[in-house]
Amino acid sequence: MNIVILGSGNVAAVLGRKLLKAGHEILQVYGRNASAASELAYEWNTESTNYTSLISRNADIYLIAVSDTAIAPLAADLQLRNKIVVHTAAAVPMEVLKGVTDNYGVFYPLQSMRKQQEKIPELAIYTEASNDYTKKILDQLADSVTGSPAHSADLDKRSKLHVAAVFANNFTNYLFDLAESFCKREGISFKELLPLIQNTVERLQDESPAQMQTGPAVRKDMDTIGRHRELLKAYPEHLAVYNFLTDTLMKH
Repeated sequence: MNIVILGSGNVAAVLGRKLLKAGHEILQVYGRNASAASELAYEWNTESTNYTSLISRNADIYLIAVSDTAIAPLAADLQLRNKIVVHTAAAVPMEVLKGVTDNYGVFYPLQSMRKQQEKIPELAIYTEASNDYTKKILDQLADSVTGSPAHSADLDKRSKLHVAAVFANNFTNYLFDLAESFCKREGISFKELLPLIQNTVERLQDESPAQMQTGPAVRKDMDTIGRHRELLKAYPEHLAVYNFLTDTLMKH
């Protein structure tokens, strides 16, 4: 399929690479940041623009991968009748594109993405569409990118998945950041924790997180908790998080 990508950030970059790898052609990259759009266009051997009036009208699909708050203003500048236009956001209704075309929808990749990643991550893609024709095309596109059938998800389901993903990924990564900063200041290598982290993630394939929870808070080991709190006195942010999570786990 011929695709125009509207956006030049993390999601746009990773999806663009995935689409190219799946054999699709990116006709153009649009971005308000002309430099970022130009960099992606150079990488993909295509053209770029930072003017909505110069967006190509020759694509099969227009993929909007911008911040949630930027979708509606961008859509207001687009008139792409009979074209398929989709956005990639979890928490934005597909109807924000209703004035752009009759064939609109959502192409939501559930994954943490950074354009600097050397290894392109595996994606799970959730689709929603204004009509059966658009849904069929989006599902075919998702299947070509992931190698597995697309998942259907309306706004309610996508929003709930997004909240769960914030806990599972964003908050977890914040805890990794706290652990790494503590290790650095205390002369410990964060990499020494990787076998523990990898084992935890691998066990999630077969076990519930509730069944896997261990540690001094679960055991109500106040001696160990006291020693930890003493170690963390020089780290107010770490100590606040430690106290909140410890107190919460002890109540379970």
